[in-house]
Amino acid sequence: MSATGETKAMTPPDIRMRKGQTPLVCLTAYTTPIARLVDRHCDIVLVGDSVGMVLHGLSSTLGVTLDMMIMHGQAVRRGLVRSLMVVDLPFGSYEESPEQAFRNAARLMAQTGCAAVKLEGGEKMAETIRFLGARGVPVMAHVGLTPQSVNTFGGYRVQGRGDDAERIRRDAGAVTEAGAFSVVLEKVPEPLAKRITAEIAVPTIGIGASLACDGQILVSDDMLGLFSSFRPKFVKRYAELGDQADAAIAAYAADVRERRFPAAEHLYANETKAGGVT
Repeated sequence: MSATGETKAMTPPDIRMRKGQTPLVCLTAYTTPIARLVDRHCDIVLVGDSVGMVLHGLSSTLGVTLDMMIMHGQAVRRGLVRSLMVVDLPFGSYEESPEQAFRNAARLMAQTGCAAVKLEGGEKMAETIRFLGARGVPVMAHVGLTPQSVNTFGGYRVQGRGDDAERIRRDAGAVTEAGAFSVVLEKVPEPLAKRITAEIAVPTIGIGASLACDGQILVSDDMLGLFSSFRPKFVKRYAELGDQADAAIAAYAADVRERRFPAAEHLYANETKAGGVT
């Protein structure tokens, strides 16, 4: 707490300093109500481009636009107090040049109030990360399985097996040297994630990686059991809210059809009771 009694939000330097310390807790959020829930428990809240698949029914993240990220970022910002808010740069908004990346990252920060952006890619994005950092844009990097490259990879396949491990190591080292304050490692073999975590100077945040990472992230709708289109191996379900919601909706539908709802307690009287509210 600050001297004024206001809660101080986490910052990118705070996250960087957590290297090797208590693991960082990270979840996604796309709406104000979910942001309020996860803010109580998380160090980082990511407004991920996974919103396209989770909330908009897209088959991949490739159709997500900058305007979509801004809209969801604004909603999440209203629900956060203490967590660091990071927003994904969507496909096509940063790959062309460092200048394009800066224009769009600046717009994201200005219109959402986020403190950092996340972008996918390793060695090829190092120059962009360095360019952004020099202009006041903190960057969380993302290597390994990068979902925006799903067509190049031929699907959501594990990355970094066998001889391919050296590529992922180079990517992680390059984005760290370029100034990323943390690195997401997605869907890579556990030994590789452990090695990278030991080698780079900033926190690694695992998703389908290793317990040895400096933090973990999951999509909130996955771990709450709300998203059921598919279930990656790395997801642990901490609740089955989708099933509970289905049962609740079914019960409501039955009550309506059988004229059990609304009941007397849900209705308004014709007259106000003496001295009280109806």
